[in-house]
Amino acid sequence: MKLVSWNVNGLRACVTKGFNEYFNEMKADIFCVQETKLQAGQIVLDQGDEYTQYWNYAQKKGYSGTAVFSRIKPLSVRYGIEEDEEAEGRILTLEFEDFYLVNVYTPNAKRDLSRLGYRMEWEDRFRTYLLALDKLKPVIVCGDLNVAHAEIDLKNPKPNQGNSGFTEEERGKMTELLNAGFIDTFRHFYPEQEGAYTWWSYMPKVRERNVGWRIDYFLVSARLAPRLEDARIECSVMGSDHCPVVLDLLDA
Repeated sequence: MKLVSWNVNGLRACVTKGFNEYFNEMKADIFCVQETKLQAGQIVLDQGDEYTQYWNYAQKKGYSGTAVFSRIKPLSVRYGIEEDEEAEGRILTLEFEDFYLVNVYTPNAKRDLSRLGYRMEWEDRFRTYLLALDKLKPVIVCGDLNVAHAEIDLKNPKPNQGNSGFTEEERGKMTELLNAGFIDTFRHFYPEQEGAYTWWSYMPKVRERNVGWRIDYFLVSARLAPRLEDARIECSVMGSDHCPVVLDLLDA
């Protein structure tokens, strides 16, 4: 089974920069996107009859939003953590026979950290939600988690200490989640690999010089470890300031 996750930073723009070509090339069983930045009816994507589309739109126009394209029909779909609770369209949960898939776009603390308090409260609710699902069946979490967990996960850790996405608070919440029974699949396979990033600033030459951050993840319940086949970062794929990440799972 192949799963793909990509923060497209505006799906309508990404479609003009090769989204459909990459989508068709990957032939994923489940393809998740974050930061769609659109409302219902603003885009028509024909991904073929084999895929069913699920969208969680933000109430605010041109902001946030998540979507999942799945070849496998889910048993159930949940929008947000609680019904009608989540106005920013950040979470989509699809229940399948042997796992839950949670596609997430984690709130950014903002450059001035003005949203850090909200981010901490959100992290606690999200972890509680994942652990409740995990009691029922294994969980796969994918998306833009808006944090570089360790110094190896960004090019310039020292000058970024305390900056949004690399605060002790945000990194600590990721540690709590991993310690609660989740695996960072990329680090599971490549614990020492440096220069592996998923986001780069749009500033000139930054991506060319690979001055990036790894903030996009596939996390899985620890008991899915025997099914992990590979986890990849598709850093050569353009179209967004993020690149896609891929998880290959062995069949149950």
